[in-house]
Amino acid sequence: MKKYNVAVVGATGMVGNKFLEVLSERNLPVENYYLYASAKSAGKVIDFMGKPHTVIELTRENVVDKKIDIALFSAGAAVSREFAPVFAENGAVVVDNSSCWRMDDDVPLVVPEVNPEDVRWNHGIIANPNCSTIQAMVALKPLHDKYTIKRVVYSTYQAVSGAGVQGYLDLKDGVNGVPPKKFNHPIFANCLPQIDSFLDNHYTKEEMKMINETRKILHAPDMRITATTVRVPVFHGHSESINVEFEKPCDLEGVFDCLKNAPGLVVIDDIENCRYPMPVDIENTDPVYVGRVRIDDSVESGINIWCVADNIRKGAATNTVQIAELLIKENLIK
Repeated sequence: MKKYNVAVVGATGMVGNKFLEVLSERNLPVENYYLYASAKSAGKVIDFMGKPHTVIELTRENVVDKKIDIALFSAGAAVSREFAPVFAENGAVVVDNSSCWRMDDDVPLVVPEVNPEDVRWNHGIIANPNCSTIQAMVALKPLHDKYTIKRVVYSTYQAVSGAGVQGYLDLKDGVNGVPPKKFNHPIFANCLPQIDSFLDNHYTKEEMKMINETRKILHAPDMRITATTVRVPVFHGHSESINVEFEKPCDLEGVFDCLKNAPGLVVIDDIENCRYPMPVDIENTDPVYVGRVRIDDSVESGINIWCVADNIRKGAATNTVQIAELLIKENLIK
């Protein structure tokens, strides 16, 4: 079997660490791993896949002197903007977890359970969607295929780990009354109806990411979508209340059948025993979970669903590694 050289860029960060964890579980056909980070972390030794790996400083010189086939990026948009083209120009396919390339018309935006065919037209860079978009897409794609979505209303309840290490610490320290450093207001015992900065239309960047990325992934540029994204005092796991209106008639039995047979999706919906997806139960798992499925009688054909996933695994690391697996399976590595 052919083996590949894989780079992990941003290997020492929260999501980078999760990349390594997922890679160690999934046994890709890899000859060499190269772990990159900033100059501050260069030289650090990480025990990975049973042997020590020395962290390499991310510089052009340290990229071009290696034959890298796949580069998994989680180092922020500015780093991706500068270095993703360097890897791509040197023959690698980059899978980028930042917001940098997501809405570029020449870059596929991929959730492997939803639009795997889009990896085929990559030009050296593939974008990993926003974490909140990824889990929604796994739940909505089978419904869109069967009933054709007319309108979506997103309301999200997003964990602090989605804001990085400092967001996590704001909640942890806030228990003891320490003022926040990442968020504009305390997150402990609070909900913040703002994720990212506000735009001229009074939506936040996070809300517009969900709207625009959904349209791109589903190839539905005119789909009517609105979103409200909220940061909540939960460490891991994003939750979403999704209201969907369809073009075609739906019934509850058909909706359940559709969801239960969808790839990457687990239905937990046992209202008699108060069983439904919750962040505390799904931490460090890969599927997307749905429950509280019910017909919306306020429209001619619509439903409400509750959707939960681990935002650092499926919402970032696992989805990225799945794209790498797809590239290998489709023989798309030069």
